[in-house]
Parts: sequence; C-alpha cells; structure tokens
Amino acid sequence: MKYNEISHFSHPQHKLKFEYTEIPFKCDGCKEVGIGSRYKCATCDFDLHMHCAIPTPSIFHPFYTKCFFQFLSRAPGDSPRYCNACEKDITGFVYHCRSCGFDLHPCCAKLPMVLDDGEVKLYLYRKVSSSCHKCGRKGRSWSYRSKCKKYNLHVACVKEMLVETWHEFLRTHGKSSSSGSRKLEMTRIPSLRNMLQSHHHKSRGKVKKCCEMAGLAVQFVISAVLGDPTTLIAGVIGSLMSRG
Repeated sequence: MKYNEISHFSHPQHKLKFEYTEIPFKCDGCKEVGIGSRYKCATCDFDLHMHCAIPTPSIFHPFYTKCFFQFLSRAPGDSPRYCNACEKDITGFVYHCRSCGFDLHPCCAKLPMVLDDGEVKLYLYRKVSSSCHKCGRKGRSWSYRSKCKKYNLHVACVKEMLVETWHEFLRTHGKSSSSGSRKLEMTRIPSLRNMLQSHHHKSRGKVKKCCEMAGLAVQFVISAVLGDPTTLIAGVIGSLMSRG
C-alpha cells in the first residue's frame, strides 16, 4: 500500500487516497463540511476529514475532565443528538462519552486549545461572557477569544459560515466545478466584515484595526474547525477580509 493511501472501515471496497483540495466537500464520515486535506475515493466520490479518516480510538478533553470519549461510527440510540462544542446535529462519526452522554464532532474534539502564529493568539473557551462578532450573542457554543479579549467568535458561527458557503457553492457551480476557491472567498467574507463594521461604526480606524484582527483570527479558526492543520485557504480569506 502506498504511503498516501489508507483502507477505511466505512468504505472497504476501495482505498482512500490523501489529497488537498480548494473546493468544499462534505465529509462522508461526520457529514460536516470540509476544505483542504482529506482522504478521497475517486471512484465513488467518497471523502473523509483527516480526523475522521485516522481517528484516535479514545480521547480526553480538558473541558470535560470526568469524561472519556470513544470514537463511534454513529451516535448511540435513536434520539437526535448534538455536538456539545458547536451545538450542531450529530449525523455521523462522533466522539461519545457513555457516562455523561456528551458528544463531539471529530473535528470539534480536536480543536486546538490555543491558536498562535507569533502575532495573534486565540484561546478556546467553553463559555465566554462577551458577545460573538458574527452573531452578536453570548454563550451558545465554544468560542475562540483573542488574548486581548476584544475579539470573540463562536465555533458554531464559523461552521454556519462554512455551511452557507458550501451550499451556495454547490447551488451555483455544482460539485464538479473548478472555481470553488474563488466562490468561497466571495461568499464568506462580507458577512463577518459587515458585522465588524456595525460594531464599530463610529470610528473608521477601529473598523480597519478590528477587520485586520478578524482577518488574522478567522484564518486560524476556519482551519481549526475544518480539521486541517494548513492555513492556505483560510489565509487567503483572512487577507481579503482585512482589506477595505
């Protein structure tokens, strides 16, 4: 077997090959959106996030010190379940704690506690008292917050931006289109930038500074939520967001 190919229980009929894509895809494991690194079956158009393709059998999480999460191909029981990190529905692969009943999407379970590029540092919180720059609400889901505590973004809001972009991309171009990265940039940037401007409408300087901060911050958060350690696409989005 080649080093960039794997066999996976969820798709035993073919090998999955590692690749990098700038076109949004839906992970056939956790059913969540993804961009960037993935394992793909070219024959069946089957895709898996990195964290879904090569999962850790069991994990602990610092937010739930008494929990022991096990990787499952589907959540137990027949009742609807949601991710305790992003509050989105669980419809596929999941990390589940049998004793507490908590659930985490694989990519949410592996979100870094700190995102740091040497200039901008963001910390993952289970709950924060400040409002989100995207939705304007407090609480709701896990959040990434800047070290200065002036910038906050819900993990759930990032996912919503990704899903909205993904659906718009598919509606406009279809799964086979090659213009995904350009459409991705065009559809995601305005919503967050406009939200930031509405928060700081009294000062142009504050708008520019906050948007620059948002550009740097969001590129890390998007990459983390997508389960991809690279920041190529998110970096492009962030740089475009900081303009104007």
